[in-house]
Amino acid sequence: MHPRWSLALLTLSQAFLAGAFPIPWFVGSSRHRDLDCDPEAPEPSQNALLTPSPSISGAQTASPIDSPADSAPYSDDGPSVPPSSSSFAPDATPIQPDSSDSTSYPNEDPSAAPSSSSFAPDTTPTQPDSIDSASPSYTSTITFTDPHLSIQTVNITDIPSSQDPTLTSAKQSFPDTTGSLITTLQTEGNPPVQPFPTSLPTITSATLQPLDSSVPFGNATATGTPSPVTGTITFPVSTFETVVVTQTVTSVPVETTAVITAVTVLPTMITADGSVVATSVVGTTVVNTTGTVLVETTLAASSTVVGTVATTLTTELGSIASLPTATSTCLLSMGCYGQDLFEPVALGPPPNSIGFRGGHPVPPLGVLDLGGPLETNKFYQNFVLGSQSSPSFVMPYSLTWAKGSGNALSWGMAISHLDESQKVFGPNNTAIPNTPAGYYINAIGIQSIILSAAEFGPNTALTTDSLLAFSVNVHLQPSLGSASVLTMPVVQGMSFVTGQYINLQPAIQSSVFFRNIAAAGQPAPGIYKYRVTLEDGKIWLIYAIPANGLTPNFQLVSSTLLQGLPNWYGDIQIAKLPDDSLESVYDDAAGAYPTAGHIAGYALNMTAQYSLSWSKGGAYSANTTLLMFALPHHRDSFDSNTRGSITNLTLATTTKGKATAVVGDFWILEETSLPVSLGFAPWRPENAAGPQGAPVLSPAALSTIQRISAVEASQNMSAQTNLNSMYYSGKALSKFAQLVYTMHDLLGQQDLAKAALLELESCFDVFSNNRQQFPLLYDTDWKGLVSSASYVTGDSGVDFGNSYYNDHHFHYGYFLHAAAVIGYLDPTWLVANKDYVNALVRDVSNPSSLDQWFPVFRSFDWYHGHSWAKGLFESGDGKDEESSSEDAMFAYGLKMWGKTIGDASMEARGNLMISVLSRSLQNYFLMTSNNVNQPSNFIGNKVTGILFENKADHVTYFGADLSYVQGIHMIPIMPFSTLTRTQQFVHEEWLTYFADGAVRQAVDIDGGWKGIVYANLATINPSAAYNFFTQPNFDWGWIDGGASLTWYITYSALLGGATT
Repeated sequence: MHPRWSLALLTLSQAFLAGAFPIPWFVGSSRHRDLDCDPEAPEPSQNALLTPSPSISGAQTASPIDSPADSAPYSDDGPSVPPSSSSFAPDATPIQPDSSDSTSYPNEDPSAAPSSSSFAPDTTPTQPDSIDSASPSYTSTITFTDPHLSIQTVNITDIPSSQDPTLTSAKQSFPDTTGSLITTLQTEGNPPVQPFPTSLPTITSATLQPLDSSVPFGNATATGTPSPVTGTITFPVSTFETVVVTQTVTSVPVETTAVITAVTVLPTMITADGSVVATSVVGTTVVNTTGTVLVETTLAASSTVVGTVATTLTTELGSIASLPTATSTCLLSMGCYGQDLFEPVALGPPPNSIGFRGGHPVPPLGVLDLGGPLETNKFYQNFVLGSQSSPSFVMPYSLTWAKGSGNALSWGMAISHLDESQKVFGPNNTAIPNTPAGYYINAIGIQSIILSAAEFGPNTALTTDSLLAFSVNVHLQPSLGSASVLTMPVVQGMSFVTGQYINLQPAIQSSVFFRNIAAAGQPAPGIYKYRVTLEDGKIWLIYAIPANGLTPNFQLVSSTLLQGLPNWYGDIQIAKLPDDSLESVYDDAAGAYPTAGHIAGYALNMTAQYSLSWSKGGAYSANTTLLMFALPHHRDSFDSNTRGSITNLTLATTTKGKATAVVGDFWILEETSLPVSLGFAPWRPENAAGPQGAPVLSPAALSTIQRISAVEASQNMSAQTNLNSMYYSGKALSKFAQLVYTMHDLLGQQDLAKAALLELESCFDVFSNNRQQFPLLYDTDWKGLVSSASYVTGDSGVDFGNSYYNDHHFHYGYFLHAAAVIGYLDPTWLVANKDYVNALVRDVSNPSSLDQWFPVFRSFDWYHGHSWAKGLFESGDGKDEESSSEDAMFAYGLKMWGKTIGDASMEARGNLMISVLSRSLQNYFLMTSNNVNQPSNFIGNKVTGILFENKADHVTYFGADLSYVQGIHMIPIMPFSTLTRTQQFVHEEWLTYFADGAVRQAVDIDGGWKGIVYANLATINPSAAYNFFTQPNFDWGWIDGGASLTWYITYSALLGGATT
C-alpha cells in the first residue's frame, strides 16, 4: 500500500536546486522547451531539475541488498542517523577482461555475501572532469514523514550526470549479446501425422436412393425457436469518483548548505495511493545568504475513492441485442450505427449433453483470479505454464522472467529487443528459385534491461491476474504473499515496459553490461529520465516517476546493476531508442501506459470500422496521450484520423516487419470491402460489389458432375465422420455438407441431396448429443470445451492436442460450416442443434466479456490479425500457426453459421474477420515478390511454413515435402480461398513450385496433396484445373479424406473452367 501521508521529495529537491540554478517556470500544453529557440531555457549542463544518484542512509544501517521486503516502521522517537559518508554496495570486484570468473550480485546468488559496507577509495566509479565542472555537488538533509507520521532522515548527494561502471558483479566478465537459438521444432501437441485421414472406404457406383424433396423435413417449423430462458446478469454500467481533500499535514524545515539565492515553494497534492495529482507555483522567497538556511514547505494530501455501480438485469438470454453496452462513447469516425460487431452469442452454460470436469492436466500456475474464464492461446501464456521463464512476445519487445539466469543472475523481468540485422538465417534451399533461407529466427535470452529489485532472490514468486485478450498483469514478489511487489501491466504494442514498484528498492540490471548511464533531465516535472548505453551499442531510455515524492536517485553500482532507494514507490518505464532524433517521441508519452486493450466496432453494408482502445494508468495519464506500436497491417487499414498520428519511430518485430509508434489512446481501423456476398458457392472477390451473375455449368460439365456426385453421396458417412478425432470428424462432416449443398443448389439433384442430408444430419447428431468416441468436456479450470481424449489416453498429443486447447479453431470451424449448410437446407434442424454449435463458437471466438463461460476470442488475436494454434504448451519461440487457410476456414464457418441462424452480429463479425485475415495473411504468411515485412532472403519460399512469434520455419509438423509445406496453407479449398490467396500470389507460387519443370511440379505429386494443388490452380487457371479433375481414369487417391471431387470439379467449372 502507498503511504497515506508522504512528503514530496521532488518538491524539496526542486526548492533548493532552484536556488542554485534559477530557471523560469512556464505553463501550457507543451511539456518541452526548445533550447535552440528559447534563450531563457537552461543548457543541459545547467539543468536545475537533474537529480542523479545518491548515497543513502536511513533508520537502520542494513545493506539494501539484504533489506527485508517489508520494513518495520520507524519509531516515533525518530531514527538514528549514521554519518553522511556511509554507503552500501554489494560485494563487487573490478572488471577482469581475461577471466569469466567474477563475484556475483549477492542478492541474486545467496552464496555470495557482502564483504564491506562501503566502496574502497580505489573502486569509486569514475567521474569525468568535464562532467564535474559542469555539475557541482549539493548536499541536503531532508526530513519527511512516513505513513505513521514517524520521522525518517535521508541524506542525498547529487553526483555527476554521467557514469561509467568500473566494477562488475556479473557471472562472466564479458557481456552476453548472443543469447540462444531454438532450431528444432517443439512438437508437443503436434503429432507428425497428415492433416486428413489416409485410408477411407471408397465405392465405385451410386447406391443412394433419392427422396421426394417436396415433402417438408420432420414436424418442426423453420421458424421454431427454443423456449425463452431468463437469467440474471450483473455488469457495471457506470463509475463514480469522490475526492476527499485533507488539510495541512505538517510543515517540514529543510537545512541546506548550498548557496541559495532564490527558493521556489511548490505545494504538491498527493492522493492516497501516492500519485501526484497537482503541482503549482505559489511564490518565490529571495534569500540573500551564503550560509545555512531553512526552507519550509507545507504538505497537503488528498484521497480518491473510485467505485462501481452495478445493475442487475433480468432478460431473456436470447435477447442479446437489448443489453446495454459497456462503452457509451462512440470512437468510430463513421459513427456507431449499423450492426454492432461484438454482441454476445449467448450467456448461458453449455448444453446439458456436455459434462463438466475439473483437474485439467495443465493447471494455471500463479494465476490469482481463478474465478472467471482464462485465456489459453495468448502471447503471455508462458508466464502461467511450465517453468514460467520462457519468453512472452509483446511486440516489439519480449519479456522473460530471468529467474536467476544470465550475466546479472537476476530474478527480475528481462526486456529484450533485437534489430532486423540480428536475425539468424538457416541454410539456403538451392532447389528453390532465388535460394531462400529455410528458416529465420531471433535469439532469445538476451537480457538487455532487467526490471528487478534488491529484495528479489531464489524465493521470488511470479503471479498473474487479469488474463485478458490484449493484456495481463504480471507480479514479482520477494516471496509469495509479500506486500512488496513489482507489477508490470503487459499489453500488446506497448511502447514502454512499465514496472510499478511498491515498497521495493529498484534494481535495474543488464546482462549485456552498462557502458554508460547519463541523467537526461526531466521531460516533465516529477519524471526523471536516464539515457543508458549498453556494451552492444544499443541505447535505452529509463523514466522514473516517484509516487511518494522520493526521487529514485539511482547509483551505478557495477556493470550489471543500477540501484535506487530502498522502500521506493513509483513507476519505472523502459524503452529502446533506435534513433537519437526521435527521443522526444518517448518523452512526450512518458508517465502514462496502457493497462488493458478493448475492441469495438460496427458494420454497414460493405464497410466495417473497429477501434482498438486502451485503458490507461500512470501519474500523468490524465493529460498524456498513449504511444502504442502498430504492425504493418494496422497501418494499412487506419482511417485518416489515425494515420495522422503516425510517428517516424519504428522498431523491428520478431516476425511481423517494422512496428510503427502511433500517438493515441485509440486507433480506428476500417475494412471497406467486406465479403458480404460470399456464400456457399464458388466466388471471386472482384465480383463482390455487384451481383454475382450466377454462372451456369455447361451441359457436359453438369452431366459429368452429377454422375460423380451420386457416387460420392453413396459413401458411408457414418464410417468417415464418427472418428476418434474432432479434427478428422469435422473435416468429413464439412466435406459431405459441401457435397450436399452442391447437389442441391448447383447440380439440380434436390431429391438425391435430401436423402444425403438426412444421413448427414444423423451423423452430426452423434456430436451434438456428445456420443462420439471421445466426447467433449467443459473444462472448469480454464473454461472451455475440450476433447476427453487426453484424459482417457494420457497422451497430450492425441487429436492434435485438442484437450490442451491446440487447434480449436481448426477443428471447430469445420463443424460450423457443416452446421451452416445443414441449417440452410433444413431450418427445422436448428431447433435441436443451435445451442451446441453456438457453444463451439463461444469456445473459440466468444466476442463479449458478458459471456462468463468462455474467454474472449481464445484463438483469434485482434492485434496480430490472425489466430494462434498453440494452446497450453510452454514454448521458447512463443505461439505459432501452421495452417493459415484453416484459420480463414473458421472465420468463414462463423460467417455462414451466423447467416444461417439469423445472427447479424456474428455474420458481420465473420465478414470482418475474413477481411482482417486476408490482410494479415498477405502481409505475413503468403509472400509475394513485393512483400516488405518478411526478410528479403526468405520471401522466395512463398509461404512462411510454421509462423511462430519468434521465428518462421519453412516446414510442417508432419514433414518437409514442399507439397505439404505449401499445401497446408491451401486446405480446404473453399469459396473464400480466392480472397485470402490472391491471384498474384497463386501465380507466383505455381511458377516457383508446381509448374512443369519446377522444383515440385504438380504432375509428380502423389496422394491427396495432388488434388489440393490442382484445386488451388483453379484460382488462376480454372480450365486446367477442370481438365485435370475430369480426365479419363482419374485416380480417386488424388482426393484426400477431407475433400470432395464433386466440389473440386464444380469449383473449377464455375470459376471459369466449364460454364456457358
